[in-house]
Amino acid sequence: MNEHVLVLLRHGESEWNRENLFTGWTDVELSDTGKEEARQAGRLLKKEGYDFDICYTSYLKRAIHTLNLALEEMDREWLPVVKTWKLNERHYGALQGLNKSQTAAKYGEEQVKIWRRSYDVQPPALSAEDARNPAGQIPYRGIPGDQLPLSESLKETVARAVPYFEDEIRPRLLQGERVLIAAHGNSLRALVMHLEHLSRERITNLNLPTGIPLVYHLGENLEVLHKEYLGDTAAIEAKMQAVANQGKIR
Repeated sequence: MNEHVLVLLRHGESEWNRENLFTGWTDVELSDTGKEEARQAGRLLKKEGYDFDICYTSYLKRAIHTLNLALEEMDREWLPVVKTWKLNERHYGALQGLNKSQTAAKYGEEQVKIWRRSYDVQPPALSAEDARNPAGQIPYRGIPGDQLPLSESLKETVARAVPYFEDEIRPRLLQGERVLIAAHGNSLRALVMHLEHLSRERITNLNLPTGIPLVYHLGENLEVLHKEYLGDTAAIEAKMQAVANQGKIR
């Protein structure tokens, strides 16, 4: 059976991850910890013998820089990289910039969990006049404004990320190309949901750790044969729990 390799890499810790803020499409930089996580991801991939033919990332620099740093560690900076807004983080609307714990204290942990982890509930939307509306931002010039969100649930993130995967990435995998995707917690959750055929209930409790390569070995029809996170199991579980705790009152 032909086996295909796909690696998903959530960006390293960002400055706003460190401050526990809703980030969404806000284009924030990696923290120093996040930069080291990205380098460590590259070292792990190299150590385990993984190599790639093409890479994908979003328009947001925390993902772009994660990919760059990982490829530097692998001595693979020459690999082709495709950037697409379809792999951007879920748009958190008017929550962007708010502290998650303070928001939980104001609205309740259950409401924040719904905003963060439900499948089809959108956070409060930006107004079209808001400076954070991507339709008015330079990176999204040339993209019809009606395609760009003012808020998204995971359902809307799936609706843009999965068709892009099917149209652009799936054919490359089926041709035998090895693919690395460096993106975001929710755009990658959308792909995991698709690859593993997860229910809406199961995806609610999936927390992807920052800077940890998630390796998929896929069959001839891209069915999942095996998957694994690279790295120390206890450290990975601690990172997952930290992601789950972000929306709790502190």
